[in-house]
Amino acid sequence: MRRLLAATNNRGKLSEILSLLDGLPMEIVTPDKVGLSLEVAETGSTYEENASLKAIAFMHASGLVALADDSGLEVDALDGLPGIRSARFSPLPNASDADRRAYLLNLLKPYPRPWIAHFHCTVAIAAPDEQIYFTQGNCPGEIIPFERGTNGFGYDPIFFIPEVGMTMAELSMSKKNLLSHRARAIKAAIPILLELLEKPSGLPI
Repeated sequence: MRRLLAATNNRGKLSEILSLLDGLPMEIVTPDKVGLSLEVAETGSTYEENASLKAIAFMHASGLVALADDSGLEVDALDGLPGIRSARFSPLPNASDADRRAYLLNLLKPYPRPWIAHFHCTVAIAAPDEQIYFTQGNCPGEIIPFERGTNGFGYDPIFFIPEVGMTMAELSMSKKNLLSHRARAIKAAIPILLELLEKPSGLPI
């Protein structure tokens, strides 16, 4: 069985990635399973740069093909903020997800609703032959001023999807895997992963 490293320490992301790749003819391993304790600074100015920084670092550390993503929430009224700084948006040190949601809602108070927004995800796949592959996905919606749902993480409880009349945090994992930005980006990456699997020098044993 070939192995693919899910290159993130974020438990919420890991859960989604493992669910989305379930059933592929490869073993999806997590950093702790291969003995990795690695933190990668997201110093890039684009989603592609940050995703590739993480994928490349985990690939070199493990010798495995590594899949990483960088994602963000982009709010029209805030000219695309928080964007690539979504995970670091609050000015509070060691801010929690709840702190970031509260900070975002406070910034949006002067603007009329609806607060149109979308989630974006860029996936990077780093192979040991130094090739990097990218896929992308978006999920349109809007920000609401109160939290709904207990699933998911990050901004999910205040991200409303009119298509289904629910927030991202109210979706079951199976429903989220049909609609989310990460689901769309990872599903687009599956043909690349399967092609790598077929190459003799592709996914390491």
